[in-house]
Amino acid sequence: MLNFLKHRFLNPLLEFISDSRAIGVCLLVCTLISLTIANTNTGTAYIHFWQNSFQANGSHHLHMGFLSLPNSILAIINDFLMAIFFFMAGMEIKREMLIGELSSIQKSLLPIAAAVGGMLFPALLFTICNKGTTYENGWAIPTATDIAFTLGIASLLGKRVPVNLKIFLTALAIIDDLGAIIVIAFFYGETVHYLFIAGVLISVLLLWLLHYKKIKFGWVQIILGVILWYCMFNSGIHATVAGVVFAMFVPVTSLHHFEIKLHKPVYFIILPFFALANTAIIFPDNIAAALTSSLSWGIIFGLCLGKPIGIFLTSYFLIYKKWAALPTGISWRSLLGGGMVAGIGFTMSIFIATLAFDNILLQDTSKIATLLASFIAIFLGCLIFIFQSKKTSLK
Repeated sequence: MLNFLKHRFLNPLLEFISDSRAIGVCLLVCTLISLTIANTNTGTAYIHFWQNSFQANGSHHLHMGFLSLPNSILAIINDFLMAIFFFMAGMEIKREMLIGELSSIQKSLLPIAAAVGGMLFPALLFTICNKGTTYENGWAIPTATDIAFTLGIASLLGKRVPVNLKIFLTALAIIDDLGAIIVIAFFYGETVHYLFIAGVLISVLLLWLLHYKKIKFGWVQIILGVILWYCMFNSGIHATVAGVVFAMFVPVTSLHHFEIKLHKPVYFIILPFFALANTAIIFPDNIAAALTSSLSWGIIFGLCLGKPIGIFLTSYFLIYKKWAALPTGISWRSLLGGGMVAGIGFTMSIFIATLAFDNILLQDTSKIATLLASFIAIFLGCLIFIFQSKKTSLK
């Protein structure tokens, strides 16, 4: 009986979890569940559950004696759990820069330049749409690529997406994550508190000394990492940046071990919770008006046009100048398809939307526009690859 249950239920579940496509499916299901519940009779209570402050002081911070911590379930997810997500992203960045696709100038030039172009063009389009409006602070929302969804869709398309394009998209998305982290650190912080900045610097110095002395990575470093997060949370710099900083002190030999350990908890616990909490949106009665505002158009144009155009034109310029070469097996059309799929904003775009605006209505409008733009990017990207594979099969 146990063997039957294992074969019937457990093995398929383990296979599902290990499949990169499962990440995208899981996030999509959580989003649909959250949106559905939010727009039923229990929607207000559901949203209140995530956003309700533990301490009714109107502050983002819960004060417990000398401690200052996140003041709602939503804040715990966005400020603490997402720091673990960024820790994993930081390890991916470090690994790729040391031993992966970003380990040399020749390897890294094309994905780095494409990632930068894929951030600048969406920001430019958003700014053009919203110059002089109260929405200007949302310029970074369409600059982000969701690495999980992008690679999930690429996997879903199978052999239609060349292996080298998947590698290119992975490197591009990792650089994109780094760019998003820099943007969050410099443009979406709060009032700087220098005492806690000093705590951040001391934590980093101690971590560096342990790393320099080649002290085995263990509980001492983890405790310092928690202190680093706490100081960052109270410093005015967004707390998630602590995850990336901490990742830089993980020894190269331990990167794979920690990535394997964190992969399932991050992608199948933390990100689903993030999706449930951050897509708890009540659709406004005038949703058509919300989606035709300059804020929505800026996000949709940024992700669906700015991303593919920025990635494609930047890559074309480098290859035209012979500063880089188009990877083997990648055609210009498949590169355009890859750029289109990179327009899936989702996690990072929604996250930045919560930082860009204090107004819940503007946050919700940004999130709805991001979801719509991401679905458009998925549809158009899949269409490009399916059309290309049909054309190839006819030759």
